[in-house]
Order: sequence, then structure tokens, then C-alpha cells
Amino acid sequence: MWRRLFGDEARAERPDLSALCLLVGAQADGELDEAGMDAAQIELDRLAGELPFRPGGPRSWATALAEHLGGRCGFRGTPGDYQRLESSLLHQVLRRRRGLPILLSVVWMEVARRAGAPVYGVALPGHFVVGFGPPEQQVLADPFDGGRVLTGTDTELLVAGATGAPLDPSMLSPADPLDVVLRILNNIRAWAAARPERSEVALWAVDLSLLLPAHPARLRYDRAQLLVQRGDFLTGATELDAYAEIVAAVDEPAADRVRRQARAARAMLN
Repeated sequence: MWRRLFGDEARAERPDLSALCLLVGAQADGELDEAGMDAAQIELDRLAGELPFRPGGPRSWATALAEHLGGRCGFRGTPGDYQRLESSLLHQVLRRRRGLPILLSVVWMEVARRAGAPVYGVALPGHFVVGFGPPEQQVLADPFDGGRVLTGTDTELLVAGATGAPLDPSMLSPADPLDVVLRILNNIRAWAAARPERSEVALWAVDLSLLLPAHPARLRYDRAQLLVQRGDFLTGATELDAYAEIVAAVDEPAADRVRRQARAARAMLN
């Protein structure tokens, strides 16, 4: 049921970011039901209602959110949060007030949006932040650091630390909500990849990613590999062959390599 609802929301004219994140949480957490998702939405409403009215420009909004969410409410991140699956689940982040940069940014965006702020996500390489205001007045804040307002130098250092390259202005563009969800699911897959015993988590994360209207074609290869890893050799081989047909149109040698992987998977049935 959750996957169907996730697919429907992803294909909506204006996908609801918080709803999609909570449906990811329901897939991960068997105890999260519809009432729990409603409670999370109510909590976001409550946090927005507690935000002091702060008329003014983007910096005023960024400061107000930092004081409220990062200060009074204690939302922020720690290095240990990268080791927890809960750090990628919105309902758990609302409960624990800890999470990955992108999930804390979702909290910031959803609370600020409800309060009427001009807010959006900014997908810097390796570190997600939030932006306020139009490009010529843009103010960036880092929810992982309690909402600290970033200077231009701060932002350049974040990008250089993640990529070793200079900041490109295109990195400061508002992130599409579906791209945010795909990045969250990629984080979940990375968490599971470091824990082979949790391959079922990687599989459902790929399955949800494939429900997004636009997704990398390689996800189908990744799904096939996971099936083989989990011992479903026949289904995995079938999906490898299907992916090879897609690749063959642009890279026949790569398609042949995938077909050999499919034959090797079938051989494991003997």
C-alpha cells in the first residue's frame, strides 16, 4: 500500500515533500501507520505555529528559523547520525531532533513553508542546506549546524571539502522536491551497502526510486544486482538481460558484459 501511495504522490502535479518522506519512513518502519504520519504533519504545523512572526528579508527568516528550530527546539546533527538509518526517516528526525543534513533541511523547509517563508533546498555536493530568497538576495543556512547562516566563504569551504573543486553558481539553484527524495533514497542505499545483512533496505530504497517519474536508468541494473546478491538468481538474471537491451542501443560492449553477468547468475541455479 505504501509503495502505491508513494508512486501516486510522486506523479502528482505538485508532489508533497513531507508526504513522500513520511511514506519512505512507513516503508522502513513497520510501526509507522497513517495515524503516525498524520501526527508528524501535525508536529510540523505546530513548529510552524510557534515560529515568531519575523517580517523582513531572507536573512531575517533564516535567523528566525535558526533561533526557533536550532536554538529552542534543538534540531541539529552530529557525526554519529550518519551511522543511523533513523537519520534518514522524517518521523524519527522529528522525534529525535537529530538527522542527516538533508532530513534536517526538510524539517526547515516544511516549517518555513508553512510559516510563509521564501524557502527551498540547495543540494550542495556532499552537504544539503536550505536557501531563502531570490538569487540576488539568497541567504543560505545549514540545519545540520543548528541553522547557522552561511557566508560565501562558508559555502565555498563546504563545496571544496566535498569535491575539492570551487563553488559553481549552478550549485546554488533550488532543488526539485523529487530530486530531494531521490537523494534521500540514495543515502539510505549507501547506508545499507555498508551493511550487507540489510540488503532488504537497499532493495526497497531502489524500488521506491524507480517509482519516481525521472530516475537514472542504472537503477534497474542496481536492482538486478541486489536480487542476485539476495539469492533470487532467476529474477536478477532476467532483469540484467532487460537492462542489457537498454544499454545495447548506446554501448554494445557494456551490454555484453551485463549479459555475461546474467548468464553467471543463472549458472548459480545449478
